[in-house]
Amino acid sequence: MDLLASVSYRARVAVGLIALSVALGGCSALPFVGSSNDAPAAAGSADYNYIIGPGDSLNVFVWRNPELSTSVAVRPDGKFTAPLVEDLPASGKTPSELAREIEKKLGEYIRDPLVTVTVGGFVGQYKEQVRVVGEAAKPAAIPYRKDMTVLDVMIDVGGLTEFAAGNRASIIRMSGDGREQYRVRLEDLIKDGDIEANVAMQPGDILIIPEAWF
Repeated sequence: MDLLASVSYRARVAVGLIALSVALGGCSALPFVGSSNDAPAAAGSADYNYIIGPGDSLNVFVWRNPELSTSVAVRPDGKFTAPLVEDLPASGKTPSELAREIEKKLGEYIRDPLVTVTVGGFVGQYKEQVRVVGEAAKPAAIPYRKDMTVLDVMIDVGGLTEFAAGNRASIIRMSGDGREQYRVRLEDLIKDGDIEANVAMQPGDILIIPEAWF
């Protein structure tokens, strides 16, 4: 029964991944990322700034006002509350942008406040998280980091399962022209050490790893 249940479960997962792949843009004639002229541009850029999201931990430092300095979490609604600052939206802003808004709020109570906001326990906005589904050891949603590559992602999720068809994996990516899908060679990268198969990720990417058909 355990074996039958396992086979049945894996079959359902495989069917689900096929349906997801088709729904997100189809899986035929996919270009290989990093090995064709159709490959998307690298994700990293000099002007990338981290965007605060629900679940992030914020350290708010108010110069010369230790009683106003605090550490708080961004609530699921994207807001937070701190001394003299109530229900202020944080999600969707950079730390510097949020610091300036806090200064405006505190300026109603103290003279010329100077605020610094740092982020810990990174979660980020949901639309910027990199999602890994299918035959990863630990499928997960991962906060995007500047210059992140698919190798970084695979390290985060613990690599491939023994049932993975790594060279049939694909990346679903939103662009200005709509939805795009690219094939990636995870097995060549992880098992054979082919560094040419390592490619840049972008915020919001979905990495789909199908099951091998034996």
